[in-house]
Amino acid sequence: MKKKKKLIIILLCTILFVLIGVSLYLKMLVKDVNSITVSTLNMANITDGIYVGEYSVTPVYVKVEVSVTEHKITSIKIIEHENGLGGKAEKIVDDVISKQSLEVAAVSGATVSSKCIIKAIENALQSGSK
Repeated sequence: MKKKKKLIIILLCTILFVLIGVSLYLKMLVKDVNSITVSTLNMANITDGIYVGEYSVTPVYVKVEVSVTEHKITSIKIIEHENGLGGKAEKIVDDVISKQSLEVAAVSGATVSSKCIIKAIENALQSGSK
C-alpha cells in the first residue's frame, strides 16, 4: 500500500512539473509572437523581381518567395513552413496579395504561423527595397 501511495505521489508530481513547464513555454511563445512588429509596405520602393525571406519563432519556421511586378505583389510561394498546427495560416498569402498589404488579420487558430508568414514576406520585400 505504501509503495502504491509513493508511486501515485511521484506520478502526480511529474504531471504537475510537466504542466508547469508547458505553461511557461506557452507564455514565452505568446510573448515572442506579441513582440513581432511588421512595417508598412511602400510598394513604390520595391523593384520588380523575385525575393526570398524567412522568419522563425520556435517552433514555427517559414521561408517564402515573393514575386513583384510593376510594384505589385503578384505571387507568394511558401517554400518551407514548419508549423506544428499552423498549416491553415498559409491561406494568409491570398489576403496579402489581394490587399497589397501586410496589414491583414491573422488566421484564427494559427496566429503564430500567420505572423511568421507575414514577417517572412516583409523580410523578402525589404531585400528588394530601393
